[in-house]
Amino acid sequence: MDNQHPIRTGRHVVYAMHAHLVFVTKYRHDVFTDAHLSRLETIMSDVCADFEAELVEFNGEDDHVHLLVTYPPKIALARLVNSLKGVSSRRMRQEFPELERHYWRAKRLWSGSYFAGSVGGAPLDVLRQYIESQNRPN
Repeated sequence: MDNQHPIRTGRHVVYAMHAHLVFVTKYRHDVFTDAHLSRLETIMSDVCADFEAELVEFNGEDDHVHLLVTYPPKIALARLVNSLKGVSSRRMRQEFPELERHYWRAKRLWSGSYFAGSVGGAPLDVLRQYIESQNRPN
């Protein structure tokens, strides 16, 4: 197993699934300080652990965050995203009541949309060539 593309195992599966996620604050308001981002990283790492996933990398700015997660194939990415956004929004509102001024109308910290991109592995062209080169049984 190399650190660049770690292979994980489950009971009946071997996998390497990574996703790049981006969550934007509601109305794209400038909300986060370094203290907020640090707490968000901890919260999101805990949520990932609950899903048997791992928060590999986290960073953000005042109006959005980036996550790199690795997750098992038994988890629907949309379920993980909904939990990450829901739990982090609820906990941040509890722990930082001053954030409420940024989302008083919507009662939500995050925009309803998000970005998710698959990452890792070989480029699509290389995979396509590999699959095409496989011999079919006669």
